[in-house]
Parts: sequence; structure tokens; C-alpha cells
Amino acid sequence: MGIQITPSILNADFARLGEEVARIPGADWVHVDVMDNHFVPNLTLGPTMVEALVRSTDLPIDAHLMIEDADRNAAAYVEAGAASVTFHVEAARAPVRLAREIRAGGARASMALRPATPIEPYEELLPELDMLLIMTVEPGFGGQRFLDLCLPKIRAARAMLDRHGIETWLQVDGGVSLETIERCAAAGADTFVAGSAVYSADDPDRMVAELRAAAEAARA
Repeated sequence: MGIQITPSILNADFARLGEEVARIPGADWVHVDVMDNHFVPNLTLGPTMVEALVRSTDLPIDAHLMIEDADRNAAAYVEAGAASVTFHVEAARAPVRLAREIRAGGARASMALRPATPIEPYEELLPELDMLLIMTVEPGFGGQRFLDLCLPKIRAARAMLDRHGIETWLQVDGGVSLETIERCAAAGADTFVAGSAVYSADDPDRMVAELRAAAEAARA
């Protein structure tokens, strides 16, 4: 599994999202943060906007659902064309069933954990997932400072994935930058969400390349 860089458009200009996505042709995915102002105290994009983004780019869409009642609402993002759909385990009543439904719809199934949620109770669920997302900030807002206290969880998750011998991707999201990505990669992450680090750069696509190079160096 190689390094994947997934810029978040949460820090992009929402009035020009198509143009903003076009500024990151070197990215592997486009990360779309979906917030409902209930599970997290912020409100962003819904399935209609995801569908519009799918039509505007050849990059696959990684939809991160920070919403209540993920069991009922995740299917709309699969139908909108998201290639990967992430639900929060804290918002899912039946995570195994939900992961299987997402996969059955043709998308990759991913499960996210907030910083205070331990990984250990969910080890047996890992083979049901295409990706595991470890949040390294509290979800809801971009530009937050990376929480180093999450590094042991990333290492623990990597050990579990290796123990099961599965190819589930290990994603980190929150405060990822040139200053923090090496620590995450060294801990075992292989997929990285970066928002403000990319879209605050003068050249977002060059930043994507620099982040990739830093992560690859740390993995090597």
C-alpha cells in the first residue's frame, strides 16, 4: 500500500469548488466533510453537492460523514457517487451491517473514530472495512492543532491490521501538515487528509507532492 494524499475541501473556497478541486490534480482523492450541525457543531455539504463534485472531477470522492443516524443516511452518499464513504462508529447503531451496505452499493466502506474513542473494542470489525479513519482532532472544524495523543492509537491500529493480515487503509485526519505527517506515517498511517495545509499554500498541488514525499520518507 503506497502513500495516498486526500486534500479536504473544507478549507477551500465553497463558491468555486470545481476550480478548487482542479488545483490539486496530483491528489489521490478529494475528501469531502459532511456535517449536520448535530453530531458536530458545524453544517456543510450534502449529497447533492457530492453529486455535483463527482461530475466536476475525475478524482474519486472520499465522503466523511460527521452526521447522526449514519445507518439511515450513508446510502445517499453512495448513490451520489462517492467512491468511499466514512461513517463514525459513534453514530452507527449497526456498523458491520452499514459497512456491508456501503460495499454492496459499490463504494469503499470506512469507519472513523473520534480522538477519545478507543480502537480495541472494534478490532474484530476491521476485516469488514476498506479503510479505518483515526481522527487526530475533534471533528467539526478545519485548522485545528494536531493531537499527538492519538499517535499511540495509530500504532495500535496498524498492529491490529497487520495481525489480521488485511489491506484495510489507515487514514488520519486533523492537523496534518509537513510538521506532523512524518509522525503519522512512522506510526503506520498510509492515507492522509490535509485541508488547511494544502489550501493555504500558494501552490496546493505542490503541497500535495511535498506531503507525499515527507510521508514516503518517514515510511522508508
